[in-house]
Amino acid sequence: MKIKLGVIFGGESVEHEVSIISALQAMEHINQEKYDIMPIYISKDRTWYAGKLLMDIDVFRNFDDLKKYAKKVTLVKKKDKFYLQKVTGLFRSDITDIDIVLPIVHGNNVEDGSLQGYLDSIGIPYVGSKVLGSALGQDKVVMKQVFESMNIPVVEYTWFYDIEYNESRDTILNKIKKLGYPVVVKPATLGSSVGITFVKDELNITNAIEEAIKYDKKIVVEKAVEDLTEVNCSVLGNYMHQETSALEEVTSEHNLLTYQDKYIGNSKGKTKGGIKSLGSKGMASASRVIPARISEKTENEIKDLSKQVFKALNLSGLCRIDYLIDKKKNKVYVNEPNTIPGSLAFYLWEPIGKSYEQLLDDMINIAIKEYKNKQKKTYSFDTNILSNYNGVKGAKGKFKR
Repeated sequence: MKIKLGVIFGGESVEHEVSIISALQAMEHINQEKYDIMPIYISKDRTWYAGKLLMDIDVFRNFDDLKKYAKKVTLVKKKDKFYLQKVTGLFRSDITDIDIVLPIVHGNNVEDGSLQGYLDSIGIPYVGSKVLGSALGQDKVVMKQVFESMNIPVVEYTWFYDIEYNESRDTILNKIKKLGYPVVVKPATLGSSVGITFVKDELNITNAIEEAIKYDKKIVVEKAVEDLTEVNCSVLGNYMHQETSALEEVTSEHNLLTYQDKYIGNSKGKTKGGIKSLGSKGMASASRVIPARISEKTENEIKDLSKQVFKALNLSGLCRIDYLIDKKKNKVYVNEPNTIPGSLAFYLWEPIGKSYEQLLDDMINIAIKEYKNKQKKTYSFDTNILSNYNGVKGAKGKFKR
């Protein structure tokens, strides 16, 4: 019997379209003899839709078409099973049951632990990092603080809230000046290079900060590595075991890898198995060299750091960790992890013999094993302490926890 797999993507995020790209890529490569795939799309207004035709890229070109082809749904638990249930109609019938969920989402309101918390509250097993790991992986400031506590190397940085910038602009600009230009200004909780600016001097710093504030209340400013090589490594596993991928050296015509570099492709769509797919290859279309042109010593250092980062942030399933190498100082810095990376970083696993299909299967198997282990733990007691509660009606009781 096939495993019924719900693939969730979209969401209210500036990386909404990137999520669609990543999810459609993955669904093309999932073994359909082993898994019965049900696409679950979250629109930008947070409405959930389900339907097999959501595997067709053309459906997303016109939102009115999407509403014709897909059903509005919610995820519910009935007894010991999970169902996608229609939210309209007289009887609100079930569309299908779901065994496990594969979230392929990027950015705030979905990848940051929000969706993971919702799935946990229902109790359905799902692939990837749980709430804590997802939240730590999304916030560039908190993750740096975790790294610093464990002596994991990060570049010099400062950070602030938008309100602090509005109230104490000169103080913050002086802190940035002390870092020394050039710097990189980033929204603290976004990905896919959205809102990020490379700033050569203080003449352009205010524009960069104002651009980042459009997207986030928390801003991080990092000392730029000028003699830079960018290297990425993917990790697959959980807290007990981690496996590292091949390393890639990412190249760009710009000072940093842009959204355009990562996701905008010029190729036309294709048809596979009767389903039209998107033309862009997502992160797989970025310019890269695999394996990265670095020494064996540096490669081993990065792979070891990747396992440390994975465990330090409580990650699970798959992630991609981005590194900055200062070639002049021969120093490696952790830039950031991506708990659900674009294209699921499949292109980093193929060079070491793991196909995209096998990678997806491994991710799902890890989630199933973690779910079974979780069931062995105690999360509640078969008691009702309220039966002994003697609070007075209409007044606050004196019950203490």
